Amino acid sequence: MSQETKAVSPKKEAGRKKDASAGSLIYSMTGFARVADRVTETIGYTLSLKSVNHRFLDLHMRLPGGTEALEMHLRKVLKEKLARGHIEVSLSIDRSARLEAQYNESLVSAYVAAFRSAAAQHNLAGDPDLNAIFRMPGVLTGDARSSEEEIKLLEESVMQRIDGLIDALNVMRSSEGNGLADELRSGLKRLSGFVEQVTKLRHEVQKTHFDRISQRLSELINGAVDRERVLQEAALLAERSDVEEEVARMRTHITHFESLLDQGGEIGKKLDFLLQEMNREANTLLSKTSGISGNGTAITELGLGMKSEIEKAREQVQNLE
Repeated sequence: MSQETKAVSPKKEAGRKKDASAGSLIYSMTGFARVADRVTETIGYTLSLKSVNHRFLDLHMRLPGGTEALEMHLRKVLKEKLARGHIEVSLSIDRSARLEAQYNESLVSAYVAAFRSAAAQHNLAGDPDLNAIFRMPGVLTGDARSSEEEIKLLEESVMQRIDGLIDALNVMRSSEGNGLADELRSGLKRLSGFVEQVTKLRHEVQKTHFDRISQRLSELINGAVDRERVLQEAALLAERSDVEEEVARMRTHITHFESLLDQGGEIGKKLDFLLQEMNREANTLLSKTSGISGNGTAITELGLGMKSEIEKAREQVQNLE
């Protein structure tokens, strides 16, 4: 029997098992794999798996009629080996067109005898129409229907090949996942660069903010209030405008993000949550530096750069398992 396996991937992999040994692998939810095989001389099949991103594991089966038991077995295996993604499973049966059509001789004889008996009983003239008889169920043994034995052999063959097909699918998914991980790491480096630049500008912005508030308050009260108390209040306002906490939390989130990429496995939802937290810190940073001239404007531009990198990362993370 001839066999053919096809998977869109630049490399081969032994396959994916959901245990600690696969922890360093990162999987995209985009992939495709296909296998073709023959069960007997008269029947073969093509089985394909197509995967795209989805919040959960969403299985869609396109199988021929009479294979309900096979569908249940396939669902069980796929749930064990895949964590997330919209998975389309397609099975098509291929029948040989080279075989000669044969007919059931005893069944044809029975149809002919029944025709003639009815004609004689009702005193009618005419001969049986073989074209009509050959269209009767079960007459042609070379028709498109599959026997129970063929269906059983088909199911056995599919179940023998499904593990290898899932492995082939995951080869492509891991290749896509590694590419996304590389892009995410590059984005983290740019994000870290923005954070470090904010750190350098933070103290100057704080001093500028303090001096500005002190001057305005002094002008406003014309010396009627104790200057030391005014300066303390100004210092408190300046401290509230400091972005040190946001910078520290952003660094923590970046470190956690990198550790999850190194860990691998099912990390898509965790990374998405971390990016939401990063976006929150970037928004707070922007709100604290809004309206401050000089280096404050530079920090605002850096904050916008952070948000841009975070948004790019969120789009990429949506496709990680």
